[in-house]
Amino acid sequence: MKRIPVLFLVTAVLLCGCGSKTSGSLSESPAVTTETPHGKVILNTYAEEETSVTSTETTVTSTETTTSVTTAVATTAPPPDDDGQLVLIKDYIPDIYLDLRYATTNNFTGTVIYENDDAYLCYGTVKKLMAVQDALREMGLSLIIWDPYRPVEAQEKLWEVCPDPIYVADPKNGITSHSRGNTVDLGIVAADGSYVPVPSGFDEFSLLADRNYSDVSEDAARNSQLLEELMTANGFKPYWGEWWHYSDYTEYNWHF
Repeated sequence: MKRIPVLFLVTAVLLCGCGSKTSGSLSESPAVTTETPHGKVILNTYAEEETSVTSTETTVTSTETTTSVTTAVATTAPPPDDDGQLVLIKDYIPDIYLDLRYATTNNFTGTVIYENDDAYLCYGTVKKLMAVQDALREMGLSLIIWDPYRPVEAQEKLWEVCPDPIYVADPKNGITSHSRGNTVDLGIVAADGSYVPVPSGFDEFSLLADRNYSDVSEDAARNSQLLEELMTANGFKPYWGEWWHYSDYTEYNWHF
């Protein structure tokens, strides 16, 4: 092995330290890239307006930045008796991001649909998401959840606000997929919570939301395809009309 002069090493360290300084807002930070099975993914360091995203030791609020990079936190939550038990997602994936839109007015209805901001899914579904999160973490990425388990009462309220079967399932036709605890609306973000290019915003009812990526940027298509590849490999079925919507192939015996 060749010996590297000490002076060269010191200079390199100082240069790295100077390059780590960040600007006052995410929108001003330079973009970085990470390698994925689909090639390089550009990590935009900007946050969506009027969006509050929280994770373990990490906060990203609107375009004002308060960010600390989170690391994986080992879960100590005991497993439930069976996979059909509803569990808090954060108990098993502590570093996942939650931005529960229907617990706020920041959704297409402009109305608060949920009475609380707890995020539940069946334990069997959460175990599959754990595997997806593990893979993304290695790439400097993370899952972000917008809508997990949806109580029947919330589905009924959503239908009252928007009685349009194109966008909302009529609860009178039976229990909807979100109310089964094995369906989730999610996307990917950088490990620090900043947004990466994706085909459209969540619940954007336009052609950009479907899985035909010919009308979106290459980076947005690549990120969505990466998410789809990981989700399907771990037992999820994607919905063609919404790039963010996935259902677990397994329908569990509910214990709600």
